[in-house]
Amino acid sequence: MADGGKSFEDGVVSGDGFDDRTREGYRVGEPDAPRGDYRTEVQPPRYPPLLKPSEPPRRHSRNPLDRLTAGLPRPWRIAIDWIVTIAGAIGIVLAIKAWVVNPYRIPSSSMEPTLHCARPTQGCEARLSDRVLANRFIYHFRSPHRGEIVVFNTPKAAQEMCGASGTFVKRLIGLPGDTVTERTGGLLFINGSRLNEPYIKPDRRAHDSTTGTWHVPKGEYFFMGDNRGESCDSRRWGSVPRKNLIGKVFATYWPPNRISFH
Repeated sequence: MADGGKSFEDGVVSGDGFDDRTREGYRVGEPDAPRGDYRTEVQPPRYPPLLKPSEPPRRHSRNPLDRLTAGLPRPWRIAIDWIVTIAGAIGIVLAIKAWVVNPYRIPSSSMEPTLHCARPTQGCEARLSDRVLANRFIYHFRSPHRGEIVVFNTPKAAQEMCGASGTFVKRLIGLPGDTVTERTGGLLFINGSRLNEPYIKPDRRAHDSTTGTWHVPKGEYFFMGDNRGESCDSRRWGSVPRKNLIGKVFATYWPPNRISFH
């Protein structure tokens, strides 16, 4: 315009229309002034704080030994654990021997040839003594049966007559109240009836010269060895009280070639 006013050409066109600045006020490279709050500052996302993984609850041992030794150093706890384990194993073995099953060695020829003893003992037939197992609890549940091989504590009279002590292993022949009779030739009769003894070898009877009659008192038992001519048994020292009986022999476990059940 000729009147000195600002002409149309003096205006600068901006991206969104006419700008009221003159050309002199426009500088290339300068950003346009903000025209209103059309931009917002981008805030970083906010996340909840990281949670630490929870520790599993401690399980308390049910073993009383672990609780007793919890405050001790690890080497001590290991040593105590071994000591208790070994002591427990020994205790179990002793308990089994005392109340369940116990092994015995056959020292004499009184039960030959059913149970062998070792040479050079007189009358023994084997190089190694038989070792047997006795059931120590069975007689707590039932009475002894005739014909069973039984381990029992030696009565005092037997110690004096046979010169032996400790335990004997013999065949049960007479029950309480029985009358046992042995006649010439080693034949046995119980209450007048002949006793069948398939476990006695004929040659063992031939060497038996004992004869007689014995009455078995109430609560006692009459024992004899299968090797009748060499057995020091109830025929010499009398019957055995029930309280002396230890258990029934049920197996031979040694030597291997003699393993058997009775």
